[in-house]
Amino acid sequence: MKVHVLQHVPFEDIGAIADWLRARGAQWSYTRFYDEATLPVHLQELDLLILMGGPMSVNDTAQLPWLEPEKEFVRRAIEQGIPTLGICLGAQLIASALGARVYPNLEKEIGWFPVSAVRENAVQPAPAWGFPPAIPVFHWHGETFDLPPGATRLAFSTACANQAFHLGEQVLGLQFHLETTPVTAAAIIEQCRDELVPGPWVQSETTLLGAAPSLYHNANALLFQLLERLVSARYPAG
Repeated sequence: MKVHVLQHVPFEDIGAIADWLRARGAQWSYTRFYDEATLPVHLQELDLLILMGGPMSVNDTAQLPWLEPEKEFVRRAIEQGIPTLGICLGAQLIASALGARVYPNLEKEIGWFPVSAVRENAVQPAPAWGFPPAIPVFHWHGETFDLPPGATRLAFSTACANQAFHLGEQVLGLQFHLETTPVTAAAIIEQCRDELVPGPWVQSETTLLGAAPSLYHNANALLFQLLERLVSARYPAG
């Protein structure tokens, strides 16, 4: 399995996703926009595209000219049926690439807060894509997005209505960070602690760093489940 990662800042790498990729025997490569914005030429060779987070906005195209080529690349990947996962900024990039609006959320959401699954319908009330009814996850965002055309909302939180969406079986956007490990949490805190301004949905550095191991474990386990579903049609396990 060939995987390509779009990474926007050094301190937001793939975290626990690396464990899943190694277990799958995958090969993965990077475009690191903070270093050199070179994108793969042959999209059809990819089995999975992963868009990571970052403190910038998808609307910062004047300051970050690589954002427009990145969004065009993501749009082409989705059109060609490449399984695509967007995390935080990555989910916003997918939304923007497909014509949806990205804008400031009413509140910043930074910390371990629960997201709740959207029920499929009253007749079949099980959450779509195997989301648990509610799960605490790691958040670090100040913006949100409208759903792209044709997308289905998967999860929400009290602070933010659109926390996750899917588009068919091959596009998944997550506003939150299921890939977080203690190492990646410490890295983003180190680089972005100036954002820890008291607010209703902003936890303290002490609270963030004191998260129980079970929070990381449960979030990572859900991510691995979602990744398996995302790639199952194109690259079955075993």
